[in-house]
Amino acid sequence: MKEMIKMVVLERHTTPTVSKSEENFTTFHSQAHFWGRLTIWAVIICTIAVPLYLSFGLGYHPGWSVILTGFLSYGAVVAIVWFVEPISYYPILGVSGTYLAFLTGNIGNMCLPSASIAQTIVKAEPGTRKGEVTATLAISAASIVNTTMLIAVILGGSYLINALPEAIRDSFNFVLPAIFGGVLAQFALKKPVWGIGAIGLGIFAALGPVPPSFQTFICITGTVIFAVILEKMKAGGQAS
Repeated sequence: MKEMIKMVVLERHTTPTVSKSEENFTTFHSQAHFWGRLTIWAVIICTIAVPLYLSFGLGYHPGWSVILTGFLSYGAVVAIVWFVEPISYYPILGVSGTYLAFLTGNIGNMCLPSASIAQTIVKAEPGTRKGEVTATLAISAASIVNTTMLIAVILGGSYLINALPEAIRDSFNFVLPAIFGGVLAQFALKKPVWGIGAIGLGIFAALGPVPPSFQTFICITGTVIFAVILEKMKAGGQAS
């Protein structure tokens, strides 16, 4: 009996304690998974409900061959992105940021830049708790602003854009490249060699014999492999 009591006391003293912050963050992730899955599935159901109603409720079904052809044509171009984006964006966005970004959309041109810039401003490393919370707050703020602007654009944007000079309307085509260029410059300042490698891969993907559906995959995966090889070479040189 005494031996059993000693074992219980020993287990209590040797069991690693979980800090309050770790418990809170575990609860935060649990809530993020619950609400993230719930809202995303709700959006999926609502998205599917509209074409189902048009097809079978109002009788506008175009035929399964047309649907399958359109799906395969679209999938051939962007299917690789379905796998690349969640994996490549997760380290910066975190659990909650990933759910929020894929729910609101505009990941590459709004959510990811907002998260990375906010993390840089508050000096939060991607992949940390501070980095994830920062990314989530930044994406939330960007989504609110985006939704507000969308409402304004929907109500009067068409008239406003048509009233702008043609030179200004043509400049809108450079908005997305400018955003990606800003994000690239932000990270390339920390690791210039990585930035050179990323630019080289981007030029190769855009001008080389790379299918459009694999260009994003080549740029992201190639840059990651390039960075890992450089870091291993650097570590090996320092060890020797």
